[in-house]
Amino acid sequence: MDLNLNVAKEYIRQHIDLFGGEIYTLIDDKYIDESKESSSFNDKTLNSFKTKIENCVKCSLSLTRNKFVFGSGDPNADLLLIGEAPGEEEDIKGEPFVGKSGNLLYKILKAIGYIRGKNVFITNIVKCRPPENRNPLHSEIEKCTPFLDIQINFIKPKLIVALGKVAGHTLLKKNMLIKEMRKKTHQYNKVPLIVTYHPAALLRNPSLKIDAWEDFQYIRDFMKS
Repeated sequence: MDLNLNVAKEYIRQHIDLFGGEIYTLIDDKYIDESKESSSFNDKTLNSFKTKIENCVKCSLSLTRNKFVFGSGDPNADLLLIGEAPGEEEDIKGEPFVGKSGNLLYKILKAIGYIRGKNVFITNIVKCRPPENRNPLHSEIEKCTPFLDIQINFIKPKLIVALGKVAGHTLLKKNMLIKEMRKKTHQYNKVPLIVTYHPAALLRNPSLKIDAWEDFQYIRDFMKS
């Protein structure tokens, strides 16, 4: 059997398992005007997808979460930031990167000329808070990653930034130190990927801010290229 046909069948089987008979995809770009109509289409599509999955019970995190944290921002963002999982405040508010980590991330983005929500989308590998803010388990990541892949497919970012070790490991599928993942342009699903420190790590260890600022300067220059 043709390899591409096998891949297509597996993709469809995965979608049916996750969402029933409803298939989420984007029509060919030539049918979408690059205008407000396109932006509105993508916004509605992302919102529809969020509604479809926000009651997910694929893993045990659904038993302990307060809110499903889908992500937020510009549905047509060029810059996609991905953390590891929601924390306590994110779980309460249903928004990613709020509180001290979110404030720091906002300041960093502002320093490179970005405003949260404008040409930026922020989400996490795992959409529900792990108990006691522990790292998400491999089984939880495995259940949630298909959601992330579909988000990326909708948004079509110019660059993905993985914030922290867990996000970097998941997207690169390699167990590496942050310093080994940094200062390189990787690829995830054919989208350029850069790995840097999670804002929470910068709050715990301010000496890392120098390296993180180097990364975000690189991100700024990449986005301008």
